[in-house]
Amino acid sequence: MKFVGRIVAAFGIAVFHTISAMAQNMSYGADNFYRSNNVTVWKITFQSQYQTTIAGNLFTLNNPNRSASAPAVVVGHPMGAVKEQSANLYAIKLAEQGFVTVSLDLPFWGSSRGRPRNAVSAELYAEAFSAAVDYLGVQNLTNVDRERIGGLGICGSGSFLISAAKIDPRIKAIATSTMYNMGAVSRHGLRKSQDLAERKQVISVAAQQRWIEVDGGRTEYTGGTPNRLTADSTAVDSEFYDYYRTVRGEFTPKGTTANLTTHPTLSTNTKSMNFYPFNDINTISPRPMLFISGDQAHSREFSEDAYARAGEPKELFWVAGAGHVDLYDRVDLIPFAKLTHFFQLNL
Repeated sequence: MKFVGRIVAAFGIAVFHTISAMAQNMSYGADNFYRSNNVTVWKITFQSQYQTTIAGNLFTLNNPNRSASAPAVVVGHPMGAVKEQSANLYAIKLAEQGFVTVSLDLPFWGSSRGRPRNAVSAELYAEAFSAAVDYLGVQNLTNVDRERIGGLGICGSGSFLISAAKIDPRIKAIATSTMYNMGAVSRHGLRKSQDLAERKQVISVAAQQRWIEVDGGRTEYTGGTPNRLTADSTAVDSEFYDYYRTVRGEFTPKGTTANLTTHPTLSTNTKSMNFYPFNDINTISPRPMLFISGDQAHSREFSEDAYARAGEPKELFWVAGAGHVDLYDRVDLIPFAKLTHFFQLNL
């Protein structure tokens, strides 16, 4: 990924099309759209506590033992993504091991309801995990044991899951993969790269956009994955582009606009600055927590921080040689056996 970024910086925009072709990096078994002949999937919807509609997929192993109760895992997608990006992959792999799994679209994203589209609300995102627990606990299709429901959050969803678990003890085991703390990164940037003056400028721009919208102006979008690489693109830009803007991971839900994928609304994006998911994370104990990160991930600081603050039992598992986005879909790197063991042991 960094190599691609250096090429762009060295040779500039003239080689954009060459870089785009190189960006479809399918190494390490990248298989975002993995399907299994041993797993059945149902499209589902369920209500949040606030009576908003959340969309998801329900996965079960074919021909399970219906007489026995089953453990379940709720899986959340990366921030700005949809369930078809990474979450389905994890959910299917766990379903193959006998877990009932749900991959969900966070509110305002994908097929879930909520307007404006791509709005930011960490509180409602966290509520989606608890709403999925509600759903699993009352539907009869899979005979889920209410006392054996866990959660798995990928990227930003790791922080939303932790926020949910702090006040929902029904989530019995909590795992995160390649986690982002969406509050910390909104306030400070990666590796504390955004100072207070820059943060206040972001807030000011968002506030002015809010005036534009209440006066009838158009909704504007911000951040997210670039729609094209330029001479100024960073290594992180290239890493996300390689996944979200190529055949490797691009997915546009029906009825949505492709070039808005991963881009939150400008006027709501600052809501994350009031999000502190790791405060009181120790109160989740004695429920177990597993933090998975690539040892080369640009986001590793967030898993390290959460692990340091969490109570026991806890584990921080490093995937050697893996970057942040590698753990979205590179099945030869994602430690599915580790996740399976964690949930089998604790659910």
